[in-house]
Amino acid sequence: MGIVNVTPDSFSDGGRFFSPERAIDHAERLIADGADILDIGGESTRPGSSLVPVNEEIERVVPVIKRIADRFEIPISVDTTKSEVARAAAVAGAHIINDISGLRFDDGVAAIAAEFGAGLVLMHSRGDFESMHSQKPVDDIIAEVSHDFVRALSIASRHKVSQDQIVLDVGIGFGKTQQQNLELLAKLGKLKDDFSIHPFLIGASRKSFLGKFLGGSEPQKRLPGSLAAAAVAVWNGAEIIRVHDVEETVRSLRVVKAIRDQL
Repeated sequence: MGIVNVTPDSFSDGGRFFSPERAIDHAERLIADGADILDIGGESTRPGSSLVPVNEEIERVVPVIKRIADRFEIPISVDTTKSEVARAAAVAGAHIINDISGLRFDDGVAAIAAEFGAGLVLMHSRGDFESMHSQKPVDDIIAEVSHDFVRALSIASRHKVSQDQIVLDVGIGFGKTQQQNLELLAKLGKLKDDFSIHPFLIGASRKSFLGKFLGGSEPQKRLPGSLAAAAVAVWNGAEIIRVHDVEETVRSLRVVKAIRDQL
C-alpha cells in the first residue's frame, strides 16, 4: 500500500504532494514502483496536527481519487475517520476505507463500507484526534489491541459489514511506547491467531520509534528501520504493508518471501 498524502502538514513529506497534480504524479510513480494499493489521505495524523473540516478534506481527496480511478487500474483506499468523506470518496472511486479510529470517531463509516461493499481497515488507537499520540500507555498492549478489535468488529457487524471486507491494523506509533511498538511487531502472530479470518495491515513506515534506533534521524532517513519493520511484519503474518518507499520495500519483501518459501 503506497501512501499519497494530500496534506500540507504530513510528518513524512511536508506537503510535497499537496496539489492534485503532484499527488497524481506521485501516485503514478508509486504504481511504477510496485504498489498494489494506493492510500489517499487528506488529514495528517502526526502529533500536533489539527482536525480538518469535512468539506476541506473532501476537496483535498476527491479530485485525486477521481483522477487516479480514471487513469489507473489499482485499488484506492481513502484514509479518513469521517463518514461524509468516506461516502464522497467511494462515489469518486475509492474501494477501501482506512479508519485510524477503528470506528470510534464516527461509526457511520461502517455503514458506508456496507453500502458500497468497500474494504474497511480498522486500526487500534486511543483518545480523540488531538490526544491519540499522548495517551498514557496501557500495561498490556496485546490485550488492549485485542479487546479493541473485538469492539470495532462488533460495530462493523452491527452495520452489516461482512467479515471478508475487514482488515485489522494494530496502529503502530499511535499512543504506544517504543517497546510496545516492538512488541506488537514481534508478537503479531499471536494476534493473527486470535483474529485469523482477517488480513492484517502494518504501517510502521518512517515512524518516530524507528528514528530512535537511527540516531533521531528525520523521517526521510528512516528507510533502514522501515524496511526492517516491514520484513518482520510480513514474516509474522502481515498481508498489507503501508509504506512511503514502495520500490525499496517491494524489493526487500521479495527476499523475505523467498526465505519464507523454504519453510
